[in-house]
Amino acid sequence: MSTGGSTTAVARRAARGDVVRAGARAGFVARGVLYLLIGVLAVRIGLTGTGEQADKGGALAQVAGTPFGAVILWALGIGLVGMALWRLSEALFGGAGPKGDKPAKRAVSAARFVFYAVSSFFVLSFAAGNRDSGAGATDRQSHDITGRLLDLPAGQWLVGAAAVGFLGAGLWMGGRAVMRKYRKRLTWATMSAHQRRFMDVTGIAGGVGRGLVFAAIGSFGLKAAIEFDPDEAKGMDDAIRSFAQTPAGPWLLVAVAAGLVLFGVFSFGQAKWRDV
Repeated sequence: MSTGGSTTAVARRAARGDVVRAGARAGFVARGVLYLLIGVLAVRIGLTGTGEQADKGGALAQVAGTPFGAVILWALGIGLVGMALWRLSEALFGGAGPKGDKPAKRAVSAARFVFYAVSSFFVLSFAAGNRDSGAGATDRQSHDITGRLLDLPAGQWLVGAAAVGFLGAGLWMGGRAVMRKYRKRLTWATMSAHQRRFMDVTGIAGGVGRGLVFAAIGSFGLKAAIEFDPDEAKGMDDAIRSFAQTPAGPWLLVAVAAGLVLFGVFSFGQAKWRDV
């Protein structure tokens, strides 16, 4: 066997080894904590109209205020690094299951790697003392990035393409949740009936809630592109608050927020039963 082939084989085994799998499970826990906190903050906003921020920065600010906040922040950041590395290993070497090597699935894993790499950087920056990545940061970043893109020659098309990506991702997330696609990624055959019901309830409601938020971000981004106005773009907090402006009022916001809480709980279940 050539040296190159041997090196690739070793890298592939390492990518599917215990360390990477442990990192993935830590990542699911970290993601669960963040979504749980974001959902709780969003519920408060819907019920009381509080000025708290329902985004990652708002969640991190809540963690920072606890007795062991600094330790927890670093743990969350490191957990998301583990998630990013797991997704990178899937992109490079394929994921678990018979269809894990398909180019489309590896491309999706690559996109998820970028998403979680950015998320981990965000959390670790906050843990290191960069409070510019705190509450409300997603809204500011959304406006700033949209404004910079619109200044480019093909800016409207770039913003529109990104917005369509978020909108499509949201619809994809919600659709897959309703169709229970998550089941094939779980150790379903070994789970009890109670465990299956738990994952179905949290997986469907949580996936739909998360999908609605991503779709809302995408729809506002599309509006920003069409109207050539960066102020129309919204981050997670503004997108969540926008549900209160619908005919259903604050109750739709609360329903979406409850979905985010359940997605956090679903992530904890994935940490235990996901086939990684």
